[in-house]
This record gives sequence, structure tokens and C-alpha cells, in this order.
Amino acid sequence: MIQIDHLSKKYTRGGLALDDVTLTLQEGMVGLLGPNGAGKSSLMRILATLTAPTSGGASIFGVPLKNAEEIRRMIGYLPQQFQVYPQLTATEFLDYVGVMKGIKDAKKRKSEISSLLEEVNLQDKANKRVRTYSGGMKRRLGIAQALLGSPQVLIVDEPTAGLDPEERVRFRNLLTRFSLGRIVLLSTHIVADIESNCRQIAVLDKGKVRMSGELSELQKCGRGKVWEAHLSEAEFASLDPMAVVSTRRTEEGLLCRVIGDRPLSGAALVQPTLEDGYLALLRSEHAKGVAKS
Repeated sequence: MIQIDHLSKKYTRGGLALDDVTLTLQEGMVGLLGPNGAGKSSLMRILATLTAPTSGGASIFGVPLKNAEEIRRMIGYLPQQFQVYPQLTATEFLDYVGVMKGIKDAKKRKSEISSLLEEVNLQDKANKRVRTYSGGMKRRLGIAQALLGSPQVLIVDEPTAGLDPEERVRFRNLLTRFSLGRIVLLSTHIVADIESNCRQIAVLDKGKVRMSGELSELQKCGRGKVWEAHLSEAEFASLDPMAVVSTRRTEEGLLCRVIGDRPLSGAALVQPTLEDGYLALLRSEHAKGVAKS
């Protein structure tokens, strides 16, 4: 279990990256969802002991973050910007990472690297230089390096950014398989990344936790706020573009899916999707912020 208690992080110029974050994260796949700039990467870096919080604290399986060396032996980390020496092969790179992680037995290192390359479907590319890899292959290599040493917690930051749809699905399934028996904390701004794989979700926005719980709870945030209506182009142009979830051209005009507290003329209330719930939650929180200001 990861326990986060009243965690805050101030920027050097005074703004808050994280504002009194409290979360309890259980075993399995956990989604950390939020727009760009929400504070997700700051939280990831703190849990990976790469930066210190300004106030508050956290523990992983009862070990406080101040015990950095012990924490680092428990976690694997894949940052959003994963850097790798392009002139090395996958096997050479993972061997280097294994040495840095303290896996001193060369035979054990070789065996674990071979097994991981097979797990991430890179066994046929093991001796190819990393500069020849696609974006998806580099991401899979990133997961392999994070899993070296069999960590209890895997922290991955925006892992599907820049991947094509097929690679994104393959990568999500890979993470789900690795979540069995450990915690996989997945940070993303893409709802589809967490929709079918995560058991628990937390939504972060402007450094604050907006909700935490099961996916169904996020979906409920859109209940009574999602409408569909056929509109003319003139009616569509008059809408707040931030309220429009999707549009589809039909014989009757533009079929629009809109989030709002008041129905459009002739609109029908529809069942919200997970993305609808997420967008409705963010709109509600932003509206509160505007009202206070």
C-alpha cells in the first residue's frame, strides 16, 4: 500500500505543484488522471525519491520516503522522458541498469534480462541498437528496465504519449499483466489509458485531488449533465466549445454531445461515459474556482 498524507510541493517561485494531497493506493493497477500541468509528474518524482516534498509525507509499504535507499529498492520508475544510450543494444543497456541496481551476480542478471525481454516482446531485438527502435519499442524497453530487480511498485509517467493506437493498447495490456501482485501507478491525461485496466483512480487538477475511488464513481460525476442534440451549424457555433464532448455529422445536422447543467433545446439526457464524468468533474471544479475569484 502507498499512503500519501497532506503532501504539498511548492515551486521555487512560489506556486504550488501539489496542494495538500492525501491518497491511499492499493495493490493492482492505479490510474492517476489529470490534465497537463495538474501535478502528476511532481507526485511521481516525489514517490520515486527524486525530489522532496515541501510539506507532508508518504510511505510505501510502511517505509517513509526519507528512507530513500530502501524505497528505491522497492520501486521501478519509468519517467515521461525516458532517456537511453542509443548506441547500446537492449541487452547491453539492461545489463548496465542491472549493475546500477546492485544485481551483482552476472549469471542472475543475464537470466533476468532475457526473461524481461521476452515479457516485453523484445527478444528478437535484444541485440539491435536502441537507436533503431520505434517509440513503442523504447517504451517497452523502459518498462523492462523499471522491472529489473522485481520491484514491488512500478511507477510510470505518461507511458503512452506519442504511441500509435495499436502500441498504446499493447502497452496498457503489458502494464495490466505486471500489476498482478504489485502496485502499478499509471499517470496519464488520456482517459482510455485507465478505462479498462485500473481498479482504482485518482483525479488530480491544479495540484489538488478532485476525487479518488473506483471508476464508477468518476462516471457518476457526469450523471444528469450529459446531453445529445441535433443542431444546425449556426446553433453549434453558438455553443461554448469547452462544453462540447463530440460532434458527428448526420442527415439531420450535427449530432452534438454536450456537458452542461441546463439542457439544450430539444436535447436528450444520455448516460455518461467515463470520459464524460471526468470532463464534468473538471468543469465543475473550474466553475467553482471562477466563482471564488
